[in-house]
Amino acid sequence: MRLRLPDAHFVQTLIDFAEPRSDGKTRLRAAFGAPSRMLVARTPDEVRSVLEAVEALSREGRWCVGYLRYEAAAAFDPAFAVHASEGPLAWFGVHDATLPWPLEDASDGFVPAIEWQSALSRAAFDRNMQAIHSAISNGELYQLNYTAPLSAKFRGDPQALFMALQRAQPNGYAAFIDTDEEQVLSVSPELFFDWQGERILARPMKGTAPRGATPAEDEALALQLRTVPKERAENVMIVDLIRNDLSRVAQPFSVRVPRLFHTEALPTVWQMTSDVEATVREGVSLVDVFAALFPCGSITGAPKVSAMRMIHALEPEARGVYCGAVGVVRPGGHATFNVPIRTVTLRGTDARCGIGSGITADARADAEWDEWRHKRAFLGKGGTPAPVAAEPPFDLLETLALVNGHLRDAPAHLARMRNAAAHFGFPWDEALVAQCLHRLSGAHPTGARRVRLLLDAQGQPRAEAFAMDAAPARVRLQLATRAFDEADSDFSRFKTTRRAHYEAFAPTEPGVFDTLLWNRHGEITECTRGNIALLLDGRWVTPPLRCGLLDGIGRARRIREGQLAEAVVRVDDLPRVQAFAFVNSLRGRLDADLYPSQK
Repeated sequence: MRLRLPDAHFVQTLIDFAEPRSDGKTRLRAAFGAPSRMLVARTPDEVRSVLEAVEALSREGRWCVGYLRYEAAAAFDPAFAVHASEGPLAWFGVHDATLPWPLEDASDGFVPAIEWQSALSRAAFDRNMQAIHSAISNGELYQLNYTAPLSAKFRGDPQALFMALQRAQPNGYAAFIDTDEEQVLSVSPELFFDWQGERILARPMKGTAPRGATPAEDEALALQLRTVPKERAENVMIVDLIRNDLSRVAQPFSVRVPRLFHTEALPTVWQMTSDVEATVREGVSLVDVFAALFPCGSITGAPKVSAMRMIHALEPEARGVYCGAVGVVRPGGHATFNVPIRTVTLRGTDARCGIGSGITADARADAEWDEWRHKRAFLGKGGTPAPVAAEPPFDLLETLALVNGHLRDAPAHLARMRNAAAHFGFPWDEALVAQCLHRLSGAHPTGARRVRLLLDAQGQPRAEAFAMDAAPARVRLQLATRAFDEADSDFSRFKTTRRAHYEAFAPTEPGVFDTLLWNRHGEITECTRGNIALLLDGRWVTPPLRCGLLDGIGRARRIREGQLAEAVVRVDDLPRVQAFAFVNSLRGRLDADLYPSQK
């Protein structure tokens, strides 16, 4: 799927950047064809001249889009320890004008599965964590940003992969740059700096927490991120470093921190950012700004020279574009660059993506390992170390019963879809969705129907009605023969059209209604099409959401009414279960038998 515009221009570069000083909804979205010229630096002593040319050409009215590798740091301070670069230290394409944003042809957008691998073992990770803690204890460091690469073979279309990655990580600072030698696919949520006129803004991102299974749990995790001492200390250390860096190009006493400990909701994690602003001295150049700030302190640690020296010792390979800078300098000189985390680089069939985190004195290896897992979830499949792949588009989904013109539990379904829209960043207009349902129910005033309510990524709803057979009096369930690896993913906790992970567990025996799932800890979760209720030790229970399951409408109502209580039930407990029931909003409560019997 090489993106092509109607006038036969092939798209070679895409920029979709949030305007960092706006309300969060304004974006710079532009496409570019082949550049009129390319500015390339392959040695440290060429980097400054490339940046000088970028600034001069932008002042002449050109658009310059490109990147610096992390290893370009040696151009600004010989004390910065880096490995030899595997590609150009700096690359910029020069363009006379923008092109319209292309329409994506979904029929050409297939992305083959990517088998990501990491050469870093858990044992090596733990050893390196100990080394970092020793350096902190000895006073060499306050914090170190430790990373490792994922690698894979990729034989698909780079632009289709970029589009899929951006769907998984929207609303940040995304760029696709094809230099022919390599392709950079950055969907970073982190702003490095935005410099316009005399004002410069940096927004370091430090502090990470997973998203919650429910709105209440989600907000609790965000609050914990903002208040836990370890995360706040990590953020403050980098804010102080960047304040010092900015002071090198700022007017005296103009550096300030207008916003501290701000939590931003991404699809798979909460991230904490802070704003550092300054008024730039007269005569400061783009080279001066990079010399003061690069690499960003959020991906080195503090102090920067000592941190980079230890990074060089612990990380055996060059980071490349990951942890460098990707951005655009607009006509007139307005420069905006991201910190390229959540970034894939393709060279031929070789794909690379770095993952890392900031390590402080009280960081624990188990917690950091889990943080890495959450961060790589943007690649797909819940971020597990097993094969992962960027996924195709999806819609949010609710399934309702329409009986004689009445939509059962409609307010609860709308509330759940609203929560899912907020989680995934889909626009939400409740009046528009309600109108869509009202039109459908008005068209079917009698009879029983199954309604599929869908909401796409642009916030457009649609509803479909299908004939619904009478519910059976009793159903048979089969126990899954293996753990349901997706139990902790967003696509189990929220209802969407992405259901391949459920379909893989579809019943295989004749007459079996559904499959009872369990997670990697041996805990019962749900069925593929509804929740489960179990009579255990004389009371009806259902697994808690933390086990990894959908917050079913029928399940939630029965908990409120006191018919069900939450309790962890393990596979080993099944022989003691006295009765089973399948529960969802569409079918209600169906008595069930587990096949084969666990008695």
